[in-house]
Amino acid sequence: MTLVEPSRARTAPPPPKAVSPGRQVWQMFRSNHSAMAGLFILLAIILISLVGPSLYTVNPREMVWMPLTPPGQSEYVLGTDYLGRDLLAGLINGGRVTITIGVFAAVLTVLIGVTVGAMAGFFGGRVDNLLMRVTEFFQVLPNLLFAMVVVMLFGPTLVNISVAIGIVSWTSTARLTRAEFLRIREMDYVKAERSIGAGNARLIWKVILPNAAPPLIVVAALSIGSAILFEAGLSFLGLSDPNAMSWGRMIGDNRPYILDSSWGVTFPGLAIFLTVLAISLVGDGLNDAINPKLRQRQ
Repeated sequence: MTLVEPSRARTAPPPPKAVSPGRQVWQMFRSNHSAMAGLFILLAIILISLVGPSLYTVNPREMVWMPLTPPGQSEYVLGTDYLGRDLLAGLINGGRVTITIGVFAAVLTVLIGVTVGAMAGFFGGRVDNLLMRVTEFFQVLPNLLFAMVVVMLFGPTLVNISVAIGIVSWTSTARLTRAEFLRIREMDYVKAERSIGAGNARLIWKVILPNAAPPLIVVAALSIGSAILFEAGLSFLGLSDPNAMSWGRMIGDNRPYILDSSWGVTFPGLAIFLTVLAISLVGDGLNDAINPKLRQRQ
C-alpha cells in the first residue's frame, strides 16, 4: 500500500511591516539627490565651523602678513585682507558666528510667527482682525530699513542683530500658520477633542499645531538662510558687531577694496552662497519628503 504524503498547507506570507512616518520622510528625503548633497555641504560647513578653530589656530583678528596679499603668494592660502589678517582663519571662525545668528534669528522668527498665526487662526473674529492688521503693518515696513533702525538704536551686538532680523521676518510664517489653523480647526478630530472638554491651550499646542507642523518645519529651515543673507546685508552697510568675526562683517570690512583685492569679498561671499544654497536644497527636500501626496507617489 502506497502512502500518499499529505499536501503541506500553504502558509500566507507575513504582512509587510508598517513603516513609521518618520522613516517614510527620511526615505523620501534620501531619494532626493540634491537634498542629500545640500545636507552633506551643510554638515561639512557646520563641522568646519565647530572643529576648525581648534585645528587651524591662527587668530582671525591678528595681523599675520602684508595687507592685501593675493591668494597663493604666501603661506596663507587664501591671502590676507586690508589689515593683513588671514582670510582662511576669518572664514573658519566667522562661520560659527554667522550660523549662530541665522539659527537664533530663525527661531525668533518662527516663535513670533507661529504664536501670532496660531492665535489668529484659532480664535478668528476680532482677534484674527487685530493680529492680521498688526501683521500687515510689519509686512509693509521696509525690512532692511527697519532692521537698521533697531540695530542703530540698541547697538550692533550679535543679540540685537539677531533680534532685529527676527522681528522683521515673521510675517510670512504668521500667515502660513494662520492658514493651516483655519483649515485644521474644522477637522473632525479637533471637534472630537473639543467635545470631550479639551481646553483652548490643548487644542492649539497639542492637537492642531503638531498637524500643522510639516510646512512650518520647511519655513523654519529656509528662514535660517534668509537670516544669514540679512546679516550679510547689515554688515555690508557697516552695522555689524565689531567684537565678533562673521562672514558678513568680512564682506563689510573689505568692501572699500573690492576693485583692488576682490578675494577679500569673494571668499566670504562664496561661503555665504554655499551655506544658503545648502539650506535651500535641504528645505526643498524636506518639503518634498513631508508632502503626503509626493510620498504616496514614491
